Amino acid sequence: MNNTLLEQSQEGCDKQNSPSQTGTLPPANKRSLAWFDDALLLGIMALLAGCGLIYEYLLSHYAGRILGALEAAIYTMIGIMIVSMGIGAFAARKIRCAFTGFAMLELIVAFCGSLAILITAAVIGFGQQLPLIIANTLGLPPDHLPDGGFIGVLQNLSEYLPYIWGVILGLMIGMEIPLIARVRQSLSEEHLLHNAGTIYGADYVGAGAGAAIWVLFMLSLDIQLAAALTASVNLLAGFVFIWRFWQQIRWAKLILAGHFIATGVLVLLALHGPSWEQNFNNLLYKDKVVYSEATRFQQLTFTERLRGKGQAPVYSLYINGRLQFSSIDEHIYHSFLVHPTLAASARQDNVLIIGGGDGLGLKQVFEWDPKSVTLMDLDEQLVDLFREPHENMPERVSNAMLALNGDALNDPRVKLIYDDAFNGIDKLIADNQKFDAIIVDLPDPSHPDLNKLYSDLFYRKLVELLSADGAMTVQSTSPYHAQNAFISVGKTIESAGFSVEQYHHNVPSFGEWGWSIATLSGQNAKQRLAHNETLPINEQWLTPGLIHGAFEFPGTFYNDADTIKVNRIGSLQLYHYHLASWSDNQGMNLF
Repeated sequence: MNNTLLEQSQEGCDKQNSPSQTGTLPPANKRSLAWFDDALLLGIMALLAGCGLIYEYLLSHYAGRILGALEAAIYTMIGIMIVSMGIGAFAARKIRCAFTGFAMLELIVAFCGSLAILITAAVIGFGQQLPLIIANTLGLPPDHLPDGGFIGVLQNLSEYLPYIWGVILGLMIGMEIPLIARVRQSLSEEHLLHNAGTIYGADYVGAGAGAAIWVLFMLSLDIQLAAALTASVNLLAGFVFIWRFWQQIRWAKLILAGHFIATGVLVLLALHGPSWEQNFNNLLYKDKVVYSEATRFQQLTFTERLRGKGQAPVYSLYINGRLQFSSIDEHIYHSFLVHPTLAASARQDNVLIIGGGDGLGLKQVFEWDPKSVTLMDLDEQLVDLFREPHENMPERVSNAMLALNGDALNDPRVKLIYDDAFNGIDKLIADNQKFDAIIVDLPDPSHPDLNKLYSDLFYRKLVELLSADGAMTVQSTSPYHAQNAFISVGKTIESAGFSVEQYHHNVPSFGEWGWSIATLSGQNAKQRLAHNETLPINEQWLTPGLIHGAFEFPGTFYNDADTIKVNRIGSLQLYHYHLASWSDNQGMNLF
């Protein structure tokens, strides 16, 4: 049986180990060579397993950060690639020569892995610019851009390109283990008994190492640079394999030449690929992209729109493709977020802001002259962009951001904490801290990781931090676009022991937006604010009348509130409400 397997594994290979290489070696040397080959193959398998896992992360990461599909991308990508790897494992049986097949496979994987994201960005960018190109060519007015037919199909299909690459790479990655196993069979019959177990052991260990490398190192790299570095490992594995098994590989010189060509391509992609990819990504935004940065946690994109006639440019910030603020109307959002909260609080001395790392809400808080403000945000790199000029950001953009937030983040009354809010507030509770007002300015629950920050458990923690006569406000998504999610936020806060009222107002960049304001004792926030005929601050835009009117909703708005569920920790209920309501591509030219 063993002889049959060995013959099958070598079928189609035109070069074998010659007697001059192995047959004349002493037994001890032959054993040493066998152990060397075995360790080499297992090391290659471990490296490639790490690469395979990183490719999964890279492609899903791209879909999430650039296309705004973070909520489903990683799960979809992993599922697609696992199925494709299984199919690839079956398909590997059709490769007659394992040595030649493996050497060629690593060359193809290196090319595909390094170019997948760049090609995807180019196709998506072209698809979004095509209507403008046609309109400019034909002299069409701006409100008559062609967006149906072939163009619409191209734009929709381009969003699935990362998953198509996932299938292609998954098929090839799935072939690696069977081919390595057949190579090991051909080198030593002793490996036949434990071949599969040993190979899979190396595969699992390598995958774990790949996950660690991704989290600790590659997560903060430019995504195209990370792709090029990962592909270089595939190429290195190919070089080592060709060097050791030159005699068993058909067309070895041709495959080696392909590896050298791929090396030149990878060097080019490492040096220039990130800027090329970013230029393609910039085509997705309506305004000119003036700065982009991939932090450890998210993709930040700043855009600029020049208005002329002496008017200041309009700057916008997108996080993972979703609009966070526009300088032309951010004051509307942040005024409604902050001023009703502090007006409903008995005191304004000690304030906690959760999120809000851009400092725009903090600027509004300082109108109330607090004694101290604690701001907790996960992303230190984001906060730094709004604290001081950044060496890579255009000076005019840095200055505009500092002017927009009034340099509030550098105020000596601010205590900055960089932590995940769900766990970070436990430290505040442990220190027995109390706050006169709490402002929760977090991104929408568009990802399962964010869902916990809108859960009943999270709000029960905030009960421990809020003074009995204080008030808390939570940004609560759009009551118009995501009505069920909006109502669920209010019901979840209420389930934690708060008295809750909800209000809304139009923010032109977002549309109709909503907030939930909560108190622990005495009158609810709406009743407290009803007594205010003026605000005790020098606020030029927001008036008590606007605040009072914001609590009014259509008569039928809460008719189905009884059917809407509280977002229990671990239930992902709010995430599913939000996912069902919002387009994946908010904030970009994809609709």
